[in-house]
Amino acid sequence: MALNFLGPAPRLSYQLMSPIRIQTTQNVTVEYEVASVGERILAAIIDNLILIAWLFAWVLLFSLVGVQDQILSVMVALLVGIPFVFYHLACEVFFNGQSLGKKARHIKVIRLDGTPPRFGDYLLRWLLRLIDTGLFSGLIAVITIVSNGRGQRLGDIAAGTSVISTKPRQGAGALAPTFTEPGYVVIFPQASLLADHDVATIRQLVHTGLERENYLLLNEVANKVKSLTGIQTDLPDEAFLRTILRDHAHLAAQA
Repeated sequence: MALNFLGPAPRLSYQLMSPIRIQTTQNVTVEYEVASVGERILAAIIDNLILIAWLFAWVLLFSLVGVQDQILSVMVALLVGIPFVFYHLACEVFFNGQSLGKKARHIKVIRLDGTPPRFGDYLLRWLLRLIDTGLFSGLIAVITIVSNGRGQRLGDIAAGTSVISTKPRQGAGALAPTFTEPGYVVIFPQASLLADHDVATIRQLVHTGLERENYLLLNEVANKVKSLTGIQTDLPDEAFLRTILRDHAHLAAQA
């Protein structure tokens, strides 16, 4: 199997978060780490700093060029107010479920049915942001996220989404071999066609791709595995590769 390894991944050090299991429409269970409240707060702080910097940059520019007060008010309202209002919606739509703050903290929005979030999902999250974070300085969002155990604020509950960590799980090394539960049902029997060294390479590349948020790498690995095994599936690349690793581990244990 010709897969180029990008080099050893550095050690990880971050707080372990509660996992959630997502049952996809193809009856595949995928496990993710829920983004912690702390990470989401840090992401929000980064986003707010970016917006504040945007505001001061334009105010300073207009002041330097001597724009009249009335015109200044209109320009600030247009060039600053609109980004303030639509920042999170635009970022999540165009950046695959991530604002700039979320990207910096390695967290992202996903749907709980395993399908990619749609515009309507992002729109619901954005509309309810006013309640979640606009009232009581975000206390409603914090209480909701902590209490429901699935990393959901009100906007997530309405949209059927959650916010998860994109970092590889702590203590998993290079995605340590998976030990399946009794009664586990193999999704892709073709996983038995992969040699042990192929699976080790896949595991390492998935770890690297997740850590570096290199989704192109995950796509290339997924396509390579599909070509070797003849598997045809619409599962997202990460979910597909994790399932292949679990299936191979189970089949190897039964051999």
